[in-house]
Amino acid sequence: MVKLRDLEYLDAIDRFKHFGKAAEACFVSQPTLSGQIMKLEEQLNLQLVERHRRNVMLTPAGEQLVKEARNVLSAAQVFEETARTLLDPLAGDLHVGMIPTLAPYLLPYVMEPLNERLPKVNFYLHEKQTKVLMQELNEGKLDLLILPWLEDMQGVERYDLFEEPLDLAVSPQHSLANKTQVTFDDLNNQQLLTLEDGHCLRDQALGYCFTAGAKEDHRFQATSLETLRYMVASGIGMTMLPRLATHNLEDTHRIRYIRFKTPEPTRNISLLIRPNYSRMTCVREVVSCIREVMKDLL
Repeated sequence: MVKLRDLEYLDAIDRFKHFGKAAEACFVSQPTLSGQIMKLEEQLNLQLVERHRRNVMLTPAGEQLVKEARNVLSAAQVFEETARTLLDPLAGDLHVGMIPTLAPYLLPYVMEPLNERLPKVNFYLHEKQTKVLMQELNEGKLDLLILPWLEDMQGVERYDLFEEPLDLAVSPQHSLANKTQVTFDDLNNQQLLTLEDGHCLRDQALGYCFTAGAKEDHRFQATSLETLRYMVASGIGMTMLPRLATHNLEDTHRIRYIRFKTPEPTRNISLLIRPNYSRMTCVREVVSCIREVMKDLL
């Protein structure tokens, strides 16, 4: 009979394409992992792995079976989660995925209230880009996601948490710096600094600004909001930042944060789970807690 551990080894090899790194991720020695994969191949009478001098890759048979392996591993995780929930629905590990343009600005406000409300829950936080988070949620590696809702997010259950406005950030020398509020008309023909591809905030900001007649500044694409902030402070251009990223800052002498007149551009921050997720009691507490905190803050 195939063991779950062997399926974990096969999954790791596919992810890392390297026996040593796969073994390290599985907390076993390389000979142990390699030997178990060979035994699995003998048991199935199939070659699953192509072994090369510097790396490894799965055979077509291995690629097909690793998908089934992940389904089995996900089902096993759900089985364990359900058993833990029956003991105490408000206890255990909770793996939460968030994006880099939200996590460092939201967590300082919500983690203390969450820990107070759910003292038996161990929160594990994973900061990655949206595409990776969605994949890991579907694979059962993450329990829930907190991120901006996009229309192409299918096959998940959604709980809206709060609407976060986007503000304009300019240097004190910018032509818009003395305005107390701006409109989309003010953005016409302006150059906008953006994040690099892969960040959903980039697409949202560009969608708003292109509609207003703004243009993307192709000279530079940032890897983080903090890089965008420093570029603006240097007088290189302007950008749009989420409201949480402009709270409690001491750089107002270098950057002007200007709100938009109604209707403000916003992003809808939601909590996402897999359909039929077993720990709904815990999810409801997380949703309720974050909604309460953000209602007071925003």
